[in-house]
Amino acid sequence: MGDDGTGTTKGRASARWGTGDIPDQTGRTVLVTGANSGLGLATAEALAGAGARVLMACRNAEKAARALELVAAHAAHRGGPEPEVVSLDLADLASVQACAGVVSGLVERLDVLVNNAGVMALPLRRTADGFEMQFGTNHLGHFALTGHLLPTLLRADVPRVVNVSSNAHKFGKIRWDDPNWERGRYSKWQAYGQTKLANLLFSSELQRRALAGATKLVAASAHPGYTATELSSAGPSMSGNKVMGLATSFFERVAGQPAVMGALPQLYAATMPDVGPDEYFGPDGPGEFHGHPTRVGRSDGASNLTEATRLWKLSERLTSVTYPWP
Repeated sequence: MGDDGTGTTKGRASARWGTGDIPDQTGRTVLVTGANSGLGLATAEALAGAGARVLMACRNAEKAARALELVAAHAAHRGGPEPEVVSLDLADLASVQACAGVVSGLVERLDVLVNNAGVMALPLRRTADGFEMQFGTNHLGHFALTGHLLPTLLRADVPRVVNVSSNAHKFGKIRWDDPNWERGRYSKWQAYGQTKLANLLFSSELQRRALAGATKLVAASAHPGYTATELSSAGPSMSGNKVMGLATSFFERVAGQPAVMGALPQLYAATMPDVGPDEYFGPDGPGEFHGHPTRVGRSDGASNLTEATRLWKLSERLTSVTYPWP
């Protein structure tokens, strides 16, 4: 563990914390959504390299097969369990339920669920269930998956759920009267901000209910700062704007940190024993754009526990998923 230049680590996770500081994960089972590329792949590789049994929840089978080889190499280097791919389309609640069923059949318990997958700034699209694609994928899909997996999580000694948010939560607002953009003019960035705010509100309410149910589940959140992944290019690609897609990719390569760095906050949140209830981690650099993981703050909107409860009830109604607390 490093310090902050004053001889203390107070207020931060570690000034120099990296994948080499991940505690031994032998005997632990982790599910990472969106593990076929970017932050999810970097997270899966690091966890497999630390000895965990890694389940890679992916939508694209071809990309998942290639990613599996990379994660398997990290597992083999450590001498750990072989990683496995499970099919998951967060934009289809039937697929979410099926994935949870497969996972529950594969493992006796699930120690960590990393809700990493996401989409960003897409043109208006709808999920199989009619939700706005970003809200349906980034929030509702993960809400449903976590609920279906709750019994498997609670069989672990100290289960942990990590939700991946973004600095974009700071401009996000929940559109209570129209969360799925069925009326009015659609804004892809406002839609994205709503989902990232929802990720933090979900963590807070999940933690509150876990404590109220006298469970040991820890819910935490993380954000990657400004990281070069495929996420930013998906929106321009779907819009047919090749110039914007190329410009975005170029700027990310120049200014963005690599995925192995961007994944550090969620890896810290997933593995370190000092992670407390509803804590939030991000990079320690200026503006939280780059750097090593540290505890970070959140907007007033993301700290509103009344709205967290309200979002939970809305999510239950939209997904028809009710959590089976003990």
